[in-house]
Amino acid sequence: MTSPLALVADIGGTHARFALVDDGEILHATVLRCADYEGPAAAAKAFLASNASDRSPRRAAFAVASAIVGDRVELTNSPWRFSIGATRDALGLESLEVVNDFTAVALSVRHLTPDHLLAIGGGTAEPGCPIAVLGPGTGLGVSALVPGLGGVWSALAAEGGHVTMAAATDREAEILGWLRRRFDHVSAERVLSGQGLVNLYQALSALSNRQAVFSTPDVITQRGLDGSCAVSREAVETFFAMMGTVAGNLALSVGARGGVFIAGGILPRMAEAFRLSGFRARFEEHGRFQPYLAAIPTWLIVHPLPAFIGLAAIAAPSENA
Repeated sequence: MTSPLALVADIGGTHARFALVDDGEILHATVLRCADYEGPAAAAKAFLASNASDRSPRRAAFAVASAIVGDRVELTNSPWRFSIGATRDALGLESLEVVNDFTAVALSVRHLTPDHLLAIGGGTAEPGCPIAVLGPGTGLGVSALVPGLGGVWSALAAEGGHVTMAAATDREAEILGWLRRRFDHVSAERVLSGQGLVNLYQALSALSNRQAVFSTPDVITQRGLDGSCAVSREAVETFFAMMGTVAGNLALSVGARGGVFIAGGILPRMAEAFRLSGFRARFEEHGRFQPYLAAIPTWLIVHPLPAFIGLAAIAAPSENA
């Protein structure tokens, strides 16, 4: 018996990625710019029109960069606002499941293969223990996968990217102090995201009595990695180290002895620099619990669309994440 065709979408602050799921296979993955469409229904219709099939999807699962509370969804870093029910009806679907984007990534991690992962540091995953998932992109996504009775795993719908960022060094305290004068609250996302990298660069420029001449994360990353700008280099190094702080805090908070997976659109593009950075040392630098964290493995997810793997499990009625 052929399973129903399903529609999946990973909707971020800048891009919406769509695909079809047919018998567990992910087909026609397409990236659309959110700014080109009024909302997810219009974008989904454009995607379906360009990938015509003799079958229409009956089920769908969308991952969005936002907390999901009730029927109304408001994306944190995008002007898109939509009703889940109205979107389901507009697309002629029997069901539409909408989850946080990192809930979908969390549901994918147990299905990733070694070629989708870059190990950073040592440690060995303990079977049956919680798994932490986080990653920077337009925002900072955070989730965790926890085991339950009967071998069923559940992904937490968390908003850990908005926890208060802590300083681990005097220099970081200066950076966060400068940012606090600019923002009401300096969350982890304020420094660990695309705009967060710009914020770090601007703070470090001011603290170094230099003019901030770059305004995009891509340029700051390039200048930092090639060493042509000392402030950009420090911004990138600080970004990596602060990722270690937040990842270590998350691992301690959820008891992630099953490992920590890092996703998002930023770090896979500079995977080798991240692997060689101060991330892992900072991850372990948590005082008396350094040995506890040293035993936990950390991986960078290099699969281009891990959320689709989790969404396929949600959208396909026979699948069990």
